[in-house]
Amino acid sequence: MEYGCIGEHLTHSFSKEIHNALADYQYVLKELSPDKLEGFIKERDFKAINVTIPYKKDVIPYLDWISPEAESINAVNTIVNKDGKLYGYNTDFYGLKSLVEKHNISLKGKRVAVLGSGGTSNTACAVSENMGAASIIKVSRSERKGYITYEELYKDYSDVQIIINTTPCGMFPNTGESPVDLSGFTELEAVFDAVYNPLSSKLVLDARKTGVTAVGGLYMLVSQAAYAVEKFIDTPVNSNKIEKIYRSLFKDKMNIVLIGMPGCGKSTIGKALAQRLSKKLVDTDSLIVERCGKSISDIFADEGETSFRQIEAEVIEDVSKLNGQIICTGGGAVLNEKNMELLKSNGRLFFIDRPLDLLIATADRPLSSNRADLERLYNQRLSLYKKYAHVIVDGSAAVKNVAEEIEVDYNGYSCD
Repeated sequence: MEYGCIGEHLTHSFSKEIHNALADYQYVLKELSPDKLEGFIKERDFKAINVTIPYKKDVIPYLDWISPEAESINAVNTIVNKDGKLYGYNTDFYGLKSLVEKHNISLKGKRVAVLGSGGTSNTACAVSENMGAASIIKVSRSERKGYITYEELYKDYSDVQIIINTTPCGMFPNTGESPVDLSGFTELEAVFDAVYNPLSSKLVLDARKTGVTAVGGLYMLVSQAAYAVEKFIDTPVNSNKIEKIYRSLFKDKMNIVLIGMPGCGKSTIGKALAQRLSKKLVDTDSLIVERCGKSISDIFADEGETSFRQIEAEVIEDVSKLNGQIICTGGGAVLNEKNMELLKSNGRLFFIDRPLDLLIATADRPLSSNRADLERLYNQRLSLYKKYAHVIVDGSAAVKNVAEEIEVDYNGYSCD
């Protein structure tokens, strides 16, 4: 290959899409097992490559030269082959710094906790020092020199103001996990997570609940790729192009999730949106029927609601990891807070607020087969729909108008 990225697991990397948007060359994702790394680098059969987990430190001994910032960080994520000599750089530094600056967060005089002990951890420490942090606390799950444990972080450093996560905790496919419990940090101002898939990790979502600035790593990924392109082909990338690619990629990867009462029109609206936006439609109830081989009513009758909710949670966990989908959920999905948190990790949630007098009880819905049960469900769930929705849409309008309103919101979403 001429240009590309090497790493151990790259199936769900966004790097190819980013480089295709940034420059006119063929970019290849090449997965390498640890025993193949040395041979690949020594062969030098490439013009320029990016390096990702877990090889950012491992490639250094094979290089002829590394930049001062890469040397100080002890991690290389960009290698350029110049006349047979390998030059190593670290563009993650500029990517992370750009992410912090984009959100107008000052690290000057702040207490910063950096989670993780890999190459990106060194990058985060270097950026924090460069931006004037008063102190940098390095945190690792394993005891090692220069690092504290998470137990020590909770006990002795509850006053940290900035947290930067450089661990892969919470990254696809292990979404829904967080490296740290934020509840005890009384002076927290911002959280930056290098994880970019999902778009908003559990750490980011937890931080936003506390009211602090919290962002994932997608902008960092795009920004560092732009700096890598400048090294690859010696051509500067305009900052406006970085922003444009970031926003386009974010929206392309973001799911549109429809929540609401049974009979509010989610499936019909979902089909209209899928056509308008050229996205795939996923219906969680249909997936449950497919998985179980029988109707929703039969699942309730044979196994009970508790069993159904467990199956529903498993299906939602699976679909929440998808990107760029229209997802229609069952009316009771909101009863499980974890369902909503998982769907928010990659999605924007729209509550189809159809008034009670326009909803119809039907025999094929086990919990709302008659009017009394429908009204009871509506009163129980209305507050939950409103609580979890990013956007509330008037469901009394025609399907075309509802879909259009959601499309307008989607097209205008700022991603920040």
